[in-house]
Amino acid sequence: MVGLIVLVPEAIEGPLLRGEAGAGRRRRLLERAAHLLPGHRSAKLHLLPMYQDRTPSSSLNLSFHQENIAEFKMTRWLRDRICQPCVKLSRMVSRSRQLRLDLTARPTWGGARAGAGRKAGAIRRDPHLRRVPLASRHPCHVTLKVKRDVHHLRSARLVNELERSWREACDRGRFRLVQYSIQNDHVHLIVEASSARDLACGLKSIAARFARAVNRVWRRTGVVLADRCHVHVLKTPREVRNAIAYVLLNARRHLAKAGRPLPGGVRIDPASSGRWFGGWRTAAPPVCEPPAVASPRTWLLSVGWRRRGLIDLNEVPGL
Repeated sequence: MVGLIVLVPEAIEGPLLRGEAGAGRRRRLLERAAHLLPGHRSAKLHLLPMYQDRTPSSSLNLSFHQENIAEFKMTRWLRDRICQPCVKLSRMVSRSRQLRLDLTARPTWGGARAGAGRKAGAIRRDPHLRRVPLASRHPCHVTLKVKRDVHHLRSARLVNELERSWREACDRGRFRLVQYSIQNDHVHLIVEASSARDLACGLKSIAARFARAVNRVWRRTGVVLADRCHVHVLKTPREVRNAIAYVLLNARRHLAKAGRPLPGGVRIDPASSGRWFGGWRTAAPPVCEPPAVASPRTWLLSVGWRRRGLIDLNEVPGL
Protein backbone atom coordinates (compact mmCIF):
# COMPACT_ATOMS: atom_id res chain seq x y z
CA MET A 1 0.00 0.00 0.00
CA VAL A 2 1.30 3.55 -0.84
CA GLY A 3 0.79 6.58 1.40
CA LEU A 4 0.89 10.32 0.71
CA ILE A 5 3.58 12.67 2.07
CA VAL A 6 2.85 16.43 1.80
CA LEU A 7 5.91 18.70 2.14
CA VAL A 8 5.43 22.34 3.21
CA PRO A 9 8.11 24.74 1.83
CA GLU A 10 7.15 27.82 3.89
CA ALA A 11 4.97 28.83 6.77
CA ILE A 12 2.56 31.72 6.11
CA GLU A 13 0.35 33.55 8.49
CA GLY A 14 -3.24 32.75 7.69
CA PRO A 15 -6.63 31.98 9.06
CA LEU A 16 -7.09 29.16 11.45
CA LEU A 17 -7.99 25.71 10.25
CA ARG A 18 -10.82 25.48 12.73
CA GLY A 19 -14.09 27.27 12.33
CA GLU A 20 -16.07 28.31 9.30
CA ALA A 21 -13.14 30.19 7.74
CA GLY A 22 -10.95 27.11 7.72
CA ALA A 23 -13.61 24.68 6.57
CA GLY A 24 -13.19 25.52 2.88
CA ARG A 25 -9.39 25.33 3.10
CA ARG A 26 -9.61 21.97 4.81
CA ARG A 27 -11.93 20.60 2.14
CA ARG A 28 -9.74 21.93 -0.71
CA LEU A 29 -6.65 20.39 0.90
CA LEU A 30 -8.37 17.05 1.19
CA GLU A 31 -9.74 17.15 -2.36
CA ARG A 32 -6.31 17.98 -3.72
CA ALA A 33 -4.66 15.15 -1.80
CA ALA A 34 -7.37 12.71 -2.86
CA HIS A 35 -7.06 13.85 -6.50
CA LEU A 36 -3.28 13.45 -6.56
CA LEU A 37 -3.30 10.01 -4.95
CA PRO A 38 -6.77 8.45 -5.31
CA GLY A 39 -7.71 5.16 -3.75
CA HIS A 40 -5.53 5.48 -0.64
CA ARG A 41 -6.59 5.70 2.96
CA SER A 42 -3.76 7.56 4.69
CA ALA A 43 -1.37 10.49 4.21
CA LYS A 44 1.06 12.60 6.23
CA LEU A 45 1.68 16.38 6.11
CA HIS A 46 5.30 17.33 6.88
CA LEU A 47 7.15 20.65 7.13
CA LEU A 48 10.56 21.08 5.56
CA PRO A 49 13.58 20.68 7.89
CA MET A 50 14.21 24.47 7.87
CA TYR A 51 10.98 24.98 9.76
CA GLN A 52 11.11 22.01 12.04
CA ASP A 53 13.18 23.80 14.67
CA ARG A 54 10.50 26.47 14.97
CA THR A 55 7.66 24.05 15.44
CA PRO A 56 6.98 21.79 18.41
CA SER A 57 5.60 19.19 16.03
CA SER A 58 5.95 19.36 12.28
CA SER A 59 3.53 16.76 11.00
CA LEU A 60 -0.14 16.55 10.26
CA ASN A 61 -1.68 13.08 10.00
CA LEU A 62 -4.54 12.62 7.56
CA SER A 63 -6.82 9.60 7.74
CA PHE A 64 -9.00 9.22 4.63
CA HIS A 65 -12.42 7.58 4.60
CA GLN A 66 -14.08 6.06 1.56
CA GLU A 67 -15.73 9.45 0.81
CA ASN A 68 -12.30 11.19 0.92
CA ILE A 69 -13.34 13.09 4.10
CA ALA A 70 -10.44 13.51 6.51
CA GLU A 71 -10.18 13.78 10.24
CA PHE A 72 -7.37 16.06 11.35
CA LYS A 73 -5.15 15.42 14.31
CA MET A 74 -3.46 18.79 14.37
CA THR A 75 -0.73 19.95 16.68
CA ARG A 76 -0.99 23.13 18.72
CA TRP A 77 1.31 25.07 16.42
CA LEU A 78 -0.66 24.15 13.31
CA ARG A 79 -3.88 25.27 14.93
CA ASP A 80 -2.45 28.79 15.15
CA ARG A 81 -0.73 28.99 11.78
CA ILE A 82 -1.67 27.87 8.28
CA CYS A 83 0.62 27.02 5.43
CA GLN A 84 0.28 27.79 1.78
CA PRO A 85 1.32 24.28 0.78
CA CYS A 86 3.27 23.32 -2.23
CA VAL A 87 2.38 19.68 -2.30
CA LYS A 88 4.94 17.17 -3.36
CA LEU A 89 4.09 13.51 -3.57
CA SER A 90 6.43 10.75 -2.48
CA ARG A 91 5.66 7.07 -2.68
CA MET A 92 6.32 5.16 0.48
CA VAL A 93 5.85 1.48 1.03
CA SER A 94 3.80 0.55 4.04
CA ARG A 95 3.37 -2.80 5.71
CA SER A 96 1.26 -5.24 3.72
CA ARG A 97 -1.82 -6.72 5.29
CA GLN A 98 -1.41 -10.29 6.56
CA LEU A 99 -3.44 -12.82 4.66
CA ARG A 100 -5.99 -14.94 6.42
CA LEU A 101 -5.98 -18.71 6.17
CA ASP A 102 -9.26 -20.22 5.21
CA LEU A 103 -9.48 -23.11 7.65
CA THR A 104 -13.09 -23.88 6.85
CA ALA A 105 -12.39 -25.22 3.37
CA ARG A 106 -11.90 -28.96 3.14
CA PRO A 107 -8.38 -29.94 2.06
CA THR A 108 -8.01 -31.37 -1.42
CA TRP A 109 -5.08 -33.66 -0.57
CA GLY A 110 -4.21 -36.11 2.21
CA GLY A 111 -6.53 -37.88 4.57
CA ALA A 112 -8.87 -40.78 4.01
CA ARG A 113 -10.33 -40.78 0.51
CA ALA A 114 -11.09 -43.13 -2.34
CA GLY A 115 -7.96 -44.39 -4.08
CA ALA A 116 -5.57 -43.13 -1.39
CA GLY A 117 -2.45 -44.99 -0.31
CA ARG A 118 0.19 -47.00 -2.05
CA LYS A 119 -0.99 -48.53 -5.29
CA ALA A 120 -0.98 -52.30 -5.62
CA GLY A 121 1.88 -53.73 -7.63
CA ALA A 122 2.19 -57.04 -9.38
CA ILE A 123 0.09 -59.94 -8.15
CA ARG A 124 2.11 -61.75 -5.49
CA ARG A 125 2.07 -65.44 -4.86
CA ASP A 126 2.15 -64.96 -1.11
CA PRO A 127 0.60 -61.62 0.01
CA HIS A 128 2.29 -59.82 2.88
CA LEU A 129 -0.21 -60.66 5.58
CA ARG A 130 0.42 -61.32 9.22
CA ARG A 131 1.40 -64.94 9.76
CA VAL A 132 -0.59 -67.10 12.12
CA PRO A 133 0.96 -68.03 15.50
CA LEU A 134 3.37 -70.95 15.29
CA ALA A 135 3.73 -73.72 17.85
CA SER A 136 7.26 -74.89 18.52
CA ARG A 137 6.27 -78.54 17.95
CA HIS A 138 5.30 -77.90 14.30
CA PRO A 139 8.00 -77.77 11.59
CA CYS A 140 7.48 -75.68 8.47
CA HIS A 141 7.95 -76.18 4.74
CA VAL A 142 9.36 -72.96 3.22
CA THR A 143 9.75 -72.04 -0.45
CA LEU A 144 12.02 -69.26 -1.77
CA LYS A 145 11.26 -68.05 -5.32
CA VAL A 146 13.92 -66.11 -7.25
CA LYS A 147 13.51 -63.47 -9.95
CA ARG A 148 13.46 -64.36 -13.63
CA ASP A 149 16.92 -62.95 -14.35
CA VAL A 150 18.53 -65.31 -11.78
CA HIS A 151 19.44 -68.66 -13.33
CA HIS A 152 21.46 -71.83 -12.76
CA LEU A 153 20.88 -72.24 -9.05
CA ARG A 154 21.87 -75.91 -9.27
CA SER A 155 25.41 -75.18 -10.46
CA ALA A 156 28.15 -76.82 -8.37
CA ARG A 157 29.80 -73.46 -7.58
CA LEU A 158 26.62 -71.96 -6.19
CA VAL A 159 25.65 -75.11 -4.26
CA ASN A 160 29.07 -75.23 -2.58
CA GLU A 161 28.88 -71.52 -1.70
CA LEU A 162 25.38 -71.92 -0.25
CA GLU A 163 26.37 -74.92 1.85
CA ARG A 164 29.41 -73.08 3.17
CA SER A 165 27.24 -70.13 4.18
CA TRP A 166 24.39 -72.19 5.62
CA ARG A 167 26.74 -74.21 7.82
CA GLU A 168 27.24 -71.07 9.88
CA ALA A 169 23.51 -70.31 10.27
CA CYS A 170 21.72 -73.67 10.16
CA ASP A 171 21.38 -73.84 13.97
CA ARG A 172 20.45 -70.56 15.68
CA GLY A 173 19.13 -72.11 18.89
CA ARG A 174 15.48 -71.16 18.41
CA PHE A 175 15.62 -71.70 14.65
CA ARG A 176 17.06 -74.67 12.73
CA LEU A 177 17.44 -75.49 9.05
CA VAL A 178 16.79 -79.25 8.86
CA GLN A 179 16.44 -80.06 5.13
CA TYR A 180 16.81 -78.19 1.84
CA SER A 181 16.68 -78.73 -1.90
CA ILE A 182 17.92 -76.27 -4.56
CA GLN A 183 16.12 -76.17 -7.92
CA ASN A 184 16.62 -74.03 -11.02
CA ASP A 185 14.43 -71.12 -9.94
CA HIS A 186 13.40 -71.87 -6.35
CA VAL A 187 14.59 -73.41 -3.11
CA HIS A 188 12.70 -75.71 -0.71
CA LEU A 189 13.46 -75.70 3.00
CA ILE A 190 12.21 -77.58 6.05
CA VAL A 191 12.84 -75.65 9.22
CA GLU A 192 12.01 -75.64 12.94
CA ALA A 193 11.31 -72.54 15.02
CA SER A 194 10.22 -71.89 18.58
CA SER A 195 7.74 -69.15 17.59
CA ALA A 196 6.53 -67.11 14.65
CA ARG A 197 9.00 -64.36 15.52
CA ASP A 198 11.90 -66.82 15.61
CA LEU A 199 10.73 -68.20 12.26
CA ALA A 200 10.72 -64.72 10.72
CA CYS A 201 14.18 -63.88 12.06
CA GLY A 202 15.64 -67.20 10.97
CA LEU A 203 14.19 -66.97 7.48
CA LYS A 204 15.62 -63.47 7.09
CA SER A 205 19.07 -64.84 7.88
CA ILE A 206 18.75 -67.81 5.53
CA ALA A 207 17.28 -65.69 2.70
CA ALA A 208 19.94 -63.00 3.09
CA ARG A 209 22.76 -65.56 2.97
CA PHE A 210 21.15 -67.15 -0.07
CA ALA A 211 20.86 -63.82 -1.94
CA ARG A 212 24.42 -62.77 -1.09
CA ALA A 213 25.81 -66.12 -2.21
CA VAL A 214 23.99 -65.82 -5.56
CA ASN A 215 25.34 -62.31 -6.12
CA ARG A 216 28.86 -63.34 -5.14
CA VAL A 217 29.00 -66.36 -7.42
CA TRP A 218 27.44 -64.69 -10.48
CA ARG A 219 29.04 -61.27 -9.76
CA ARG A 220 25.78 -59.43 -9.87
CA THR A 221 23.96 -56.90 -7.70
CA GLY A 222 20.35 -56.24 -6.88
CA VAL A 223 17.34 -58.16 -5.67
CA VAL A 224 17.41 -61.95 -5.89
CA LEU A 225 14.14 -63.11 -4.32
CA ALA A 226 10.97 -62.45 -6.33
CA ASP A 227 8.47 -62.73 -3.52
CA ARG A 228 7.93 -63.27 0.16
CA CYS A 229 8.81 -66.66 1.61
CA HIS A 230 5.93 -69.09 1.31
CA VAL A 231 5.43 -70.99 4.59
CA HIS A 232 3.33 -74.09 5.12
CA VAL A 233 3.04 -75.41 8.68
CA LEU A 234 3.31 -79.19 9.04
CA LYS A 235 1.09 -80.57 11.81
CA THR A 236 0.79 -84.35 11.28
CA PRO A 237 3.27 -87.21 10.76
CA ARG A 238 1.84 -87.92 7.29
CA GLU A 239 2.21 -84.29 6.31
CA VAL A 240 5.81 -84.19 7.54
CA ARG A 241 6.71 -87.43 5.72
CA ASN A 242 5.29 -86.13 2.43
CA ALA A 243 7.06 -82.80 2.84
CA ILE A 244 10.45 -84.45 3.40
CA ALA A 245 10.01 -86.63 0.30
CA TYR A 246 8.80 -83.62 -1.70
CA VAL A 247 11.86 -81.56 -0.73
CA LEU A 248 14.61 -84.16 -1.07
CA LEU A 249 13.20 -85.74 -4.27
CA ASN A 250 12.01 -82.53 -5.89
CA ALA A 251 14.47 -82.87 -8.77
CA ARG A 252 12.93 -86.23 -9.74
CA ARG A 253 9.48 -84.67 -9.66
CA HIS A 254 10.51 -81.93 -12.11
CA LEU A 255 12.14 -84.47 -14.44
CA ALA A 256 9.00 -86.59 -14.42
CA LYS A 257 6.78 -83.59 -15.16
CA ALA A 258 9.04 -82.61 -18.07
CA GLY A 259 8.90 -86.18 -19.49
CA ARG A 260 12.62 -86.85 -19.08
CA PRO A 261 14.06 -90.23 -18.04
CA LEU A 262 14.61 -90.67 -14.33
CA PRO A 263 17.99 -91.82 -13.01
CA GLY A 264 17.96 -95.29 -11.49
CA GLY A 265 19.88 -96.86 -8.66
CA VAL A 266 20.98 -95.22 -5.46
CA ARG A 267 21.53 -91.63 -6.47
CA ILE A 268 20.96 -88.68 -4.15
CA ASP A 269 20.40 -85.18 -5.48
CA PRO A 270 23.74 -83.34 -4.99
CA ALA A 271 21.90 -80.01 -4.66
CA SER A 272 20.02 -81.17 -1.59
CA SER A 273 20.65 -82.20 2.00
CA GLY A 274 19.84 -85.84 1.18
CA ARG A 275 23.48 -86.78 1.73
CA TRP A 276 23.03 -86.22 5.48
CA PHE A 277 19.49 -87.61 5.72
CA GLY A 278 19.13 -90.80 7.78
CA GLY A 279 15.62 -91.83 6.76
CA TRP A 280 16.27 -93.52 3.38
CA ARG A 281 14.89 -97.00 2.89
CA THR A 282 18.09 -97.93 1.09
CA ALA A 283 21.44 -97.28 2.73
CA ALA A 284 23.08 -94.14 1.30
CA PRO A 285 26.82 -93.86 0.67
CA PRO A 286 28.79 -92.26 3.51
CA VAL A 287 29.68 -88.56 3.37
CA CYS A 288 32.89 -87.06 4.73
CA GLU A 289 32.03 -83.35 4.57
CA PRO A 290 30.31 -81.67 7.56
CA PRO A 291 26.55 -81.25 7.26
CA ALA A 292 25.02 -77.93 6.18
CA VAL A 293 21.85 -78.67 8.18
CA ALA A 294 20.99 -79.05 11.86
CA SER A 295 19.64 -82.13 13.61
CA PRO A 296 15.85 -82.02 14.20
CA ARG A 297 14.51 -81.57 17.73
CA THR A 298 10.76 -81.77 17.25
CA TRP A 299 9.02 -85.10 17.61
CA LEU A 300 7.42 -84.83 14.16
CA LEU A 301 10.73 -84.40 12.35
CA SER A 302 12.81 -86.82 14.41
CA VAL A 303 10.44 -89.72 15.20
CA GLY A 304 6.85 -89.09 14.23
CA TRP A 305 7.13 -89.13 10.42
CA ARG A 306 8.90 -92.53 10.45
CA ARG A 307 5.63 -94.17 11.50
CA ARG A 308 4.40 -93.51 7.97
CA GLY A 309 7.28 -95.37 6.38
CA LEU A 310 10.82 -94.56 5.28
CA ILE A 311 11.45 -92.77 2.01
CA ASP A 312 12.53 -94.61 -1.14
CA LEU A 313 15.10 -92.97 -3.40
CA ASN A 314 13.04 -93.96 -6.47
CA GLU A 315 9.86 -92.23 -5.36
CA VAL A 316 8.37 -89.41 -7.41
CA PRO A 317 6.56 -87.16 -4.91
CA GLY A 318 3.45 -85.23 -5.87
CA LEU A 319 2.59 -87.41 -8.93
